[in-house]
Order: sequence, then structure tokens, then C-alpha cells
Amino acid sequence: MADNYITIHDKNGTINISEEVLTEMVRNSILETEGVAGISAVAGAELAELIGIKNINKGLNVYMNEDVITADAVINVKYGCNILNVARKVQEAVASSIEQATGEKNAFININVSGVEFDKKSV
Repeated sequence: MADNYITIHDKNGTINISEEVLTEMVRNSILETEGVAGISAVAGAELAELIGIKNINKGLNVYMNEDVITADAVINVKYGCNILNVARKVQEAVASSIEQATGEKNAFININVSGVEFDKKSV
């Protein structure tokens, strides 16, 4: 992953930011969002690790697509929270994180809610 960069064209030249750096910033902004229980692993991620394929972006992918930074995230929501509101808060948090890191205001953020997590105390 370290070889993949998001390139920002500037009046003075180009700036390359590792996708891994942006992914970690986005991961933190998601996990800090109220109502998010966690980032969910995509199907097959555990199997890939078992056969030796490293996949550090379980449930999260940040990349450049036709001059637009795109973030795809798969999250779990805490039980009792409004799923739509949590997903919107995540979109706002991720957009803010990307804008703060890159100055780009036109990020495209896809949030997929794959589950609901219950409080372990109440189960």
C-alpha cells in the first residue's frame, strides 16, 4: 500500500500523500464519531490473512478516482442509535478529515452499515 499515493496538483507543483496516511486519518475520524461501534472487516478479509495476504484496510479504502478523493467504509453502529444519523455524521467527519489533510473539499464518501453491535453489559 505504501506505493500508492494521492496526487494533489498545486500551482507550485504536485504533492503526493500516501493513501495509507489518509486511510489512518479517516479511520481515526470514523472511530471518534458518536454511535460508531467499529469498522467492519469486509467479506474475505480474514480468509486473505489466513493465506498470508496482508490487508491493513479492513473495511476502509481511501483512493483517488478521477481527481476526486473517495473513501469507502464499512461500519457497525451501536445498538439504539439512529443508523442514518450515524452514517451522516461519519460522512461529515471523514469529509472534514480529508479537507483538513489535503485542502480538497470535493471528497466522495461511501458509508456502508454492515451491522449493529449491542452493549455487552446488557446481553
